[in-house]
Amino acid sequence: MRNLIPSYIRVPIVFFIIVGLVEYFVESGDQPAFMEQPVIMLFLLLVLLVLLAIEGIVGSMDNILYQSLDEEAKARYDAKRAAPSKLVVWVKDTYQKLLGSKPIEQEGEIILDHNYDGIKELDNSLPPWWLYGFYATIIFGVVYMVRYHVFNADDQFAEYEIEYAEAQRAIEEYKKTAKNLVDINTVEVLTEAADLNAGQKIFETNCVVCHMADGGGGIGPNLTDNYWILGGGIKNVFKTVSEGGRDGKGMVAWKASLKPLEIAQVSSYLLQFQGTTPANPKDPEGEIWVDESAGETGNETEEGNEEESTTEDAVETMETTTVASNN
Repeated sequence: MRNLIPSYIRVPIVFFIIVGLVEYFVESGDQPAFMEQPVIMLFLLLVLLVLLAIEGIVGSMDNILYQSLDEEAKARYDAKRAAPSKLVVWVKDTYQKLLGSKPIEQEGEIILDHNYDGIKELDNSLPPWWLYGFYATIIFGVVYMVRYHVFNADDQFAEYEIEYAEAQRAIEEYKKTAKNLVDINTVEVLTEAADLNAGQKIFETNCVVCHMADGGGGIGPNLTDNYWILGGGIKNVFKTVSEGGRDGKGMVAWKASLKPLEIAQVSSYLLQFQGTTPANPKDPEGEIWVDESAGETGNETEEGNEEESTTEDAVETMETTTVASNN
């Protein structure tokens, strides 16, 4: 191996393999790890010095062993080193086959009659690598034409749209499990006990001083009634906690000190005060807030019930008329 690859090639290869492994296993930002962390740069410099030292030591040992040989052994060793290795011979043979040209000694067989000012032309065949590459492009062109222009396979624009849609679905699925990515558009009421307990701790730590432990209100508004200053429901409450209340006299914004998940937890917890009876409730502030989505659902249900009642009344009327006519 040492005779096959010179040290000036072997050392850089080993060094860059080690650099690649360091980059793979060490987390870094936009810059390489050795540029962000000076310790890693010192480590790589030490590795390079060790590799150079090993090459020097091994080279010295080879020289000592060579000097200890007799003349006949030195001659055999020199002849073996001078002879090309099997890899070099294989590479040269492969190159000649791909090139497809005749050796200089045999060029006389393919010289053409053209002669211009002593310059003669050789009748060399096309190199096999070029010829096979040309055939490959023809095959590729035929396959491409049949696939995309005959069978109308998805082109690059359709593939982009498909991959984009798949990526969007993957992002939405990831957001369902990554609660810290929640925002005002994706927040939902959390019902798990762990989330509500976490919300209770946040509320008792940060909110009790203004809203009281039972949500009855003090400096802050009452959380148990249906009156809201900036709107009720999980989305409005999440926004209020995150961005703060009214300018100059409302609650401070908590987005700087609470994570999105924590804001969703405390918002879900304080919504549980709705409909409860606090010890000293504060007078209502703001306006009555009605969940429009729930109202629409309720209206649809009422309309359905009215239609059903109308239908039943019509059936009963028809039955009464039929009985009367029979009588």
